Amino acid sequence: CYTFNVRSGSGGPGPNIWSSNNAWVDGNGLLHLKIAYSGGQWSTAEVYTDQSFGFGTYQFKVVGHPEIMDQNVVLGLFPYTTPAIGPDGTNEIDIEFATWGAQQTQHGNWTVWPAVTGYDSTSYAFDMSGNTGWSTHRFTWGSQQIAFQALTGLSDTNTGLYANWTFAPSNLTLIPQYAIPLHMNLWLFQGKPPADGAEVEMIISEFKFTPAS
Repeated sequence: CYTFNVRSGSGGPGPNIWSSNNAWVDGNGLLHLKIAYSGGQWSTAEVYTDQSFGFGTYQFKVVGHPEIMDQNVVLGLFPYTTPAIGPDGTNEIDIEFATWGAQQTQHGNWTVWPAVTGYDSTSYAFDMSGNTGWSTHRFTWGSQQIAFQALTGLSDTNTGLYANWTFAPSNLTLIPQYAIPLHMNLWLFQGKPPADGAEVEMIISEFKFTPAS
């Protein structure tokens, strides 16, 4: 069981207005994240842990259709740096569903940010057209590589695997090396409203962290 804080206030990414009303756990234990329109403004959702997680496997089960989300909507599942570890743009491992304002056709994005400043992030985009309303997304983070997987269905095995990428750079500075908190968010790219004008809701039915042995 993990304890999450709900973000409120304004700021990046986006920037956006983050509302504590836009993230909740229902009676079945499912986490809902929502982009809502109220009082003439759009608001977004983010939750994060105080607990830090390090090397191991991060698995997320998603209910919904991230592969057809609006071009300005982003769903992010990611460990993220703290000021003690490093600045923004370092120490982050992203599973993100987005087309970044229709800049690309694929909705799937995996990105690894370096352990220190002075290096670029490395990304891999993947097609999600075979996705169903239930999907599993995971990565295994080690000191020398990070292996990502996307699967149809809610699965603890490799059944339904439709995309994978292993990032194993010769320069290990490109891989985060310290334990960091976990964030999950649903937000608007560049703070722009959904192009279709519709509110958005996504469900995370499970997050599970398995420490490296």
